[in-house]
Amino acid sequence: MTDPASDSSAVAERTTEYPIYKPNSRGTGGVVRFGLNVAKASVFVDAANQSGEKQFDWENKITMKWGLADIGTIIAVLQGRMPQAKLFHQSERANSAFELTRQDNPDRAPYLLGISRQHAADKSLRKITLPLSHGEAALLETLLQRAVVRLSHW
Repeated sequence: MTDPASDSSAVAERTTEYPIYKPNSRGTGGVVRFGLNVAKASVFVDAANQSGEKQFDWENKITMKWGLADIGTIIAVLQGRMPQAKLFHQSERANSAFELTRQDNPDRAPYLLGISRQHAADKSLRKITLPLSHGEAALLETLLQRAVVRLSHW
């Protein structure tokens, strides 16, 4: 009998996540969660605004699906090759945007992440903006590089 955890097909179906929680005392924080889904050959990015003390509005989350080109663009910013990345995904129902900017102000976090979604029907806009520390950025870069290897089967 084989262990399901060691079965490669079971591992391929599993989604692993890296969340970055940023609640604050003003209630204006948020969370972003990066999830590798090998079965769908993508990294899914979910983000939600803070809705209470250490609580987040997952019912109104923003979701983006990244392919290899999107992942490469974000890695380039995290490696210092580009100062900023802007991803834009358009569909009939909504437009989504993701922005990652490297900041050189020593009084601020080294990276600023923003994700937004505008619904086509009513033009309503939701946006989440979070600072990223050097440690969070380093982990994200490592995980995204690993995602490229896993998604490309190299």
